[in-house]
Amino acid sequence: MEVKNWIKIEFPSESVNVMFARTAIALFASQLELTLEEIEEIKVAVSEAVSNCVIHAYRNSYGNIVLTAQYSDAELEVTVEDFGCGIPDIEQASEASFTTIPEERMGLGLVFIHELMDHVTITSAVGKGTKVVMTKTVPENRG
Repeated sequence: MEVKNWIKIEFPSESVNVMFARTAIALFASQLELTLEEIEEIKVAVSEAVSNCVIHAYRNSYGNIVLTAQYSDAELEVTVEDFGCGIPDIEQASEASFTTIPEERMGLGLVFIHELMDHVTITSAVGKGTKVVMTKTVPENRG
């Protein structure tokens, strides 16, 4: 895969930056042959991933979030990484309705990410952080 373009943005885990990340990725993805619906799916997936960093990774503290994206002719890859508490059981965390804050959250963030993106890889280490790598296939010659 030959990378055609890339970005890297680092920002604090403030809730206002969820919208910033969503918008930045939408602008970056708009360079590709994607439909508005596909760009919306990417925006929602990024929103969910960044929200998880703000709400869960750093809980009642603050830390940095790194958002990277790159594309080739075949796909867009977006990575959201935090350096927070980590996820002890990724399989359990990916189940519908699982949440560490049941009184406030529905537990659908990772479910949405998996549904909206073509491929998702989540790696995590307790006490060190989590990395979510999401890819969206770029269709060939839509025109």
